[in-house]
Amino acid sequence: MTKDDHRPNRRPARRGMFILPSLFTAGSIGAGFYAIMQSLQGSALEPHHFDYAALAIGLAVPFDGLDGRIARLTNTTSEFGKELDSLADVITFGVAPSILAYSWGFRALPPTMDPLLRSKLMHAGAVVSFLFLICGACRLARFNTSADAQPKNPGRPDRKYFVGMPIPAAAGVIAASVHSFLGTPVFSATVAIIWAFLIALVGFLMVSTWRFWSGKEINLTDRHPFQLLALIGVFVAVVVLFSRELLFLIALGYMFSGVLARAAYSWSLRHRKHPRPAGSPSNHPGAGDFPGAA
Repeated sequence: MTKDDHRPNRRPARRGMFILPSLFTAGSIGAGFYAIMQSLQGSALEPHHFDYAALAIGLAVPFDGLDGRIARLTNTTSEFGKELDSLADVITFGVAPSILAYSWGFRALPPTMDPLLRSKLMHAGAVVSFLFLICGACRLARFNTSADAQPKNPGRPDRKYFVGMPIPAAAGVIAASVHSFLGTPVFSATVAIIWAFLIALVGFLMVSTWRFWSGKEINLTDRHPFQLLALIGVFVAVVVLFSRELLFLIALGYMFSGVLARAAYSWSLRHRKHPRPAGSPSNHPGAGDFPGAA
């Protein structure tokens, strides 16, 4: 039997493998659609719908990460898959969290609030929620068109970074915040203003050129698979038991990691541009203690 005899038998299996990453992408789209439907049904009397929407968005995050990894592992990457993944991200991590952010933080404000203030907060909430969506779409467009984008504040050379906050992480901030309250909607003007500021900040971080750690240098396939499975199992169990607190801390921690990295880089850049003189008093602790000291 020659090598050519084996080729027809391999083609059907390879064609079937192309479907596998798309199934995870379709699952992400389904989670986004479910989150939109739950956000529209949520209210102060039925807050669990908001919580279900947040959980659906959170569940879509690993789906988004798995489709690309599976495509690379099975060598089934394609232009169709890339375009489908981008459209899925717009729906699940753009449209769904923006609707959830508005419905939970502004539309469900109590009717007993001052009508004029409530109306202004709802209009402001609609604007910032729309800006979140636009920033997310722009973030995806930049990611798809940039061949090798580099952040303005480069980090360690052995690490890989995203340029701007990735849209799944931005959606995770919205979802984790809602879930931390178990879907109970915003009840005061002060909290609504803070919520609007947070949405605007996340939108800005997506279109910024600040660095966010990608974790792509981590290899999960060649070292101690059984130990890795055990660690993943423990992590999943802890997340399930303490999902409200842990997911909120992880989401905010990742968001502020980019802010702190940018602040640290700006601080170090200023010190490099304006170094202290060699004979400054700070370099000689005893200098300046006595008149005429050098």
